[in-house]
Amino acid sequence: MSKRVLVTGGAGFLGSHLSDRLIKEGHSVICLDNYFTGSKQNIRHLIGHPNFELVRHDVTQPFLAEVDWIFNLACPASPVHYQYNPIKTVKTSVLGTLNMLGLAKRVKARIFQASTSEVYGDPEVHPQPESYWGKVNPIGIRSCYDEGKRIAETLCMDYYRGNGVDTRIVRIFNTYGPRMALNDGRVVSNFVVQALSGKPLTIYGDGSQTRSFCYCDDLIEGFLRLMKYEGADCHEPHNIGNPGEFTMLELAKLVQEIVGGKTSIEHEPLPSDDPKQRRPDITRSRKNLGWEPTIALREGLVKTIENFRERLKGGELNQ
Repeated sequence: MSKRVLVTGGAGFLGSHLSDRLIKEGHSVICLDNYFTGSKQNIRHLIGHPNFELVRHDVTQPFLAEVDWIFNLACPASPVHYQYNPIKTVKTSVLGTLNMLGLAKRVKARIFQASTSEVYGDPEVHPQPESYWGKVNPIGIRSCYDEGKRIAETLCMDYYRGNGVDTRIVRIFNTYGPRMALNDGRVVSNFVVQALSGKPLTIYGDGSQTRSFCYCDDLIEGFLRLMKYEGADCHEPHNIGNPGEFTMLELAKLVQEIVGGKTSIEHEPLPSDDPKQRRPDITRSRKNLGWEPTIALREGLVKTIENFRERLKGGELNQ
């Protein structure tokens, strides 16, 4: 059945891909964004579609609409962006989530909260299951994001337990793909832009730290499966990510190989509170949602690099 869906952060990297998928499935989408990290370019192809409505709005302010589903994706998600204005980041996670939960309660909508693997901090358990409570520095330079998302999860569970709001929580692990901001400071976009520009690839530390990379299409599939899931534990957090684990050095060499040309690798000091390992345990998502990623890292990087190459040719990085 067709739904009326509110997507906050809808002009962002993931929000735009989610909007595409929802429109493709026949739903009506209200895309909410303040363009702090989102871009009209990401959803330009949807403007004018009869099932798509674009609204400029900041989720820290209340918003009223009659909707069936809410996907709360609004929040800067890369260290460069969320550390630029840490107080604004906290407000987005806390006030923004409160506003969306209040709306969901008012109109009896199902609400999806985009959380993050950062709630696990620098983990002492590997891989990370949803039952792990994490090891997070509450006063570090990353805590505006890490603790903001942890509070957002708390709010979701309290609204569910106390008010019967139909909540879903996804903990997103490293995701990449077309439409990532070229200057977001994340490792995939950094490496791809540097390689395409013929510059040395920057690795922080010795490159032995690991991450798991999930292609955006796989992630969106997981989002929708959880939103439709009706099991008894549907309100519990679900890890969505690719359990394949790569060191930063392995990723850099793979990007170099796909892009071609000759670029060197440079090492710089490791940032404060940077996790040494990150890999999801997706047992719960496999069991409940029948979900697991299908797109290998090389395949996804080829698509991402093609997109980045076209945008760099268009001068997007200089705009």
